[in-house]
Amino acid sequence: MKQSEAATHGRRAVIELREKILSGELQGGTRLFEVPLAEALDISRTPVREAMSRLTEEGLLDRLPNGGFVVRRFGFADVVDSIEVRGVMEGMAARLAAERGAAPEALDEIKHTVIKLDACFGEQLDDVDFDAYSDLNEKFHHQLAALAGSEIIRREVERASSLPFASPSAFLPDKADITAFRRSLRSAQDQHRALVSAIEAREGSRAEAIAREHARTARRNLEYILAEDPTLIEQIRGLALIHR
Repeated sequence: MKQSEAATHGRRAVIELREKILSGELQGGTRLFEVPLAEALDISRTPVREAMSRLTEEGLLDRLPNGGFVVRRFGFADVVDSIEVRGVMEGMAARLAAERGAAPEALDEIKHTVIKLDACFGEQLDDVDFDAYSDLNEKFHHQLAALAGSEIIRREVERASSLPFASPSAFLPDKADITAFRRSLRSAQDQHRALVSAIEAREGSRAEAIAREHARTARRNLEYILAEDPTLIEQIRGLALIHR
């Protein structure tokens, strides 16, 4: 097999296995075996083995002491800790961007994203273009990670955001007809504007505090789902892996 073909198979194995885990097709506690997975994906065992190692690094699998892998189960406290780590890292990135002074062109880009996010909201309280908001929200957080002008900080913020359930879009349902969540996006957007304003004004402590509070939106969404509306579990990728 050519090296490029092997790399392609490896990437496909990672993507498909990740999807099977987050969709709940492979449930927490499931033992994974190379041969059946390789047959199911119609590829050799080597890319499957490499994919499972990659997903272990992402925190979705655990390596068993006697060999093999098992799909992780996540406790509520594990998820909260992941969200807190992301908040700390984004807070640091925001503070340093403010203290060091963000590049004017980078500030212009993130402010333009905020304007586009504003356009996602209609006149009614729960009138939100959810799909557009989700995409732009992800873009905003990528831009925030890079605003301090440090590749090390950008990389570490991205690493923290890749922890299971720590991403800015974690626990946002795929369905756009959930009023409680669409209304909560307005306060999140207020934080986006305040965060950029604090960075531009060189207010490091304020920028850090806003970023850390903003990250806790994912925690509040999770608490709402588990306490108020468990029916949403089926609509949100990976939520079946979490137990209290």
